[in-house]
Amino acid sequence: MLYPSSDSLRKNIDSKYSLVSVAAKRARNMQEKGDKGTLDSYHSIKFVGQALEEIAAGHLMMKKPVAGIEYEDEK
Repeated sequence: MLYPSSDSLRKNIDSKYSLVSVAAKRARNMQEKGDKGTLDSYHSIKFVGQALEEIAAGHLMMKKPVAGIEYEDEK
């Protein structure tokens, strides 16, 4: 993967495991729901690449977990 670089991705999401999880969820959402995305144009034609570009641009962030709350995607 040349663009976006892993260094630029790690500035927004510190854990590589969290990065993979967020990108996969966003890519699945784009594919299943036909979401066009938040950027004007993308370098990648694939959904995972587009999700990574959104993370690098700062348009997609990871939610901070709140203690005692079970989120829907954790069930």
